[in-house]
Amino acid sequence: MKPIVPFEPIVTETIPTGDNWIAQVKWDGTRILTYHEFGETKLFNRKLNERTKQYPELIDTTAYFSADSFILDGELIALKEGKPSFYEVMRRDRLKSVGVNGGMLEQVPITYMVFDIIQLDGELLTGHSLAERQELLKKYFIPNEHVQLVESFHDKEGLLQACLSNDLEGVVFKDLTSSYSIGGKDKRWLKRKKQHDLIAVIGGVTYKNGVANSLHLGLYDQTDHLVYIGSVGNGKLTNKDWAELTKILKTIETGNCPFASMTNKGNMVWLKPLLTVKVSFLEWIENHTLRHPIIEAFVTADPLECRMEN
Repeated sequence: MKPIVPFEPIVTETIPTGDNWIAQVKWDGTRILTYHEFGETKLFNRKLNERTKQYPELIDTTAYFSADSFILDGELIALKEGKPSFYEVMRRDRLKSVGVNGGMLEQVPITYMVFDIIQLDGELLTGHSLAERQELLKKYFIPNEHVQLVESFHDKEGLLQACLSNDLEGVVFKDLTSSYSIGGKDKRWLKRKKQHDLIAVIGGVTYKNGVANSLHLGLYDQTDHLVYIGSVGNGKLTNKDWAELTKILKTIETGNCPFASMTNKGNMVWLKPLLTVKVSFLEWIENHTLRHPIIEAFVTADPLECRMEN
């Protein structure tokens, strides 16, 4: 079987209406497709990189699926304090060899949350509706400790509120009539993710071709030291906005690093900690840095009031 690029949802701010839509928990992990044929099992991620060695719990497919050949689509997760943690699953994903894993298999147990089937016993199912594919999944699927079937809900608003209340990543809305588009990304699958936001101090910048393209952010701790929390280059800024911002940043460059316990990384240029920016992000990850920060707006705030949470 040749690895394929999976079907992807697009971002939405609204909840779709109609009985043909269902909602599923958006599990915060890594997308993994399982390929099984002629007694051999291989795992690949969305970028077509093989991950078979990293997750040996999924090799014996007879423990969770009763068919001779198939391709399953799902999200592989690892829990930390009872909630999916992207950082934890990446600890497993980075393993080069199961034989030399430092006990990682026991330290970071995984669960494969299966939500679709693409091929079954030699038949490609991409032209079948999601409703038909779900029925086939239920027929052949065998849940166990490491493999579970993602549940579908018709109460879309209820599931979204439950996910937000329990600090889960969000919800995916899917049209039950939708076929599976290999390498596709369209509005038949929609995702609504939770977001956090904060106001941070800009302590550094990286330029590309003379124009700012990444800001380096910090928050003050209880001892008034500016602590680095991550870098951001994505957001709602136009090329013109970046050009105008560059002019401002050039006036506050300094040779002194404003961050505590940090040395210059790459082409970072230090700035006097005078400007603040509002960013949204998915979660705090290890070393207290932001995962997927996005620039929302530049704000007028006292930098010293931009503080780490206790």
